[in-house]
Amino acid sequence: MTGALLLAGVGTGLGVWLMLIGWFPRPPRLESALDPDPSDPAAYPHSPTEAGQAGWSARLGRPGARWLRRAGLPRAGVRRDLVTLDKPVEVHLAEQATAIVFGLLLPPAAVGLVGVAGGAGAGAAVPVVASLILGTAGFFAADLSARSEAAKHRAAFRDALSSFLDLVVISLAAGSGVDQALDEAAAIGSGPAYRELRYALAEARLARVPPWDVLAVLGRRIGLAELQQLAATVALAGTEGAKVRTSLRARAVAMRDRQLAHAEGEANAATERMSLPVVALFAGFLIFLGYPAVAAVLIGL
Repeated sequence: MTGALLLAGVGTGLGVWLMLIGWFPRPPRLESALDPDPSDPAAYPHSPTEAGQAGWSARLGRPGARWLRRAGLPRAGVRRDLVTLDKPVEVHLAEQATAIVFGLLLPPAAVGLVGVAGGAGAGAAVPVVASLILGTAGFFAADLSARSEAAKHRAAFRDALSSFLDLVVISLAAGSGVDQALDEAAAIGSGPAYRELRYALAEARLARVPPWDVLAVLGRRIGLAELQQLAATVALAGTEGAKVRTSLRARAVAMRDRQLAHAEGEANAATERMSLPVVALFAGFLIFLGYPAVAAVLIGL
């Protein structure tokens, strides 16, 4: 019991120390501020919008983010998901550090509260094992959350891209050029995907580069092969003067068919998952009915 209380006290002190460092961070060094490393995303401050999106978990875990970055985190796959979500690496690492510390401190704190309340002690092994399990779960929970959000973002972008192709085909049929058709289609839609498309096309106009090049870069950043294929098809029309209206219409139809097939597969999977609780309930009912007979047979032996 004494060991559990000591571990809870040490964990509480560590958590208070991390909170104080997070609230009062150390100012950056002068040489790093004047000459930042271009390969380090943390060397550049985030915009006020990104800073406002950081929640309390990101603010509390800011000190631990530096240690996780020194350990080589996040991994390459997680970095791609963060780029897709346009989420700063520092915010993700800070949330991950908060989840780890929370998982490590929760079991000792619970044991300490039970001991203070006069309950029976659980020993030192149980809270230590529980802390390791919950800390590991907190480490992977942040990565799994980023992966799930990135997958949802790609799926939503894929749905919007299908309607965007239809709008581009309509504009081309009305006699618009390729650049004008892209701008008109992006201006009609709404939502996060259309905002990113409008931003990419505006960036192409300001930089005086072909819009399909910027769309290809956006497709690589999000990890959406359909957008890269669209950029390649539009590039043929812009550089070679090819007739791409039929190709874009066929691509839009193929995307809708693929989305319908995917939605149908998800619906069938959800139907199968709904049958699992019924099977478990039926199995429990059979065990409830058969237990007296089995117990009587075992006692008779």
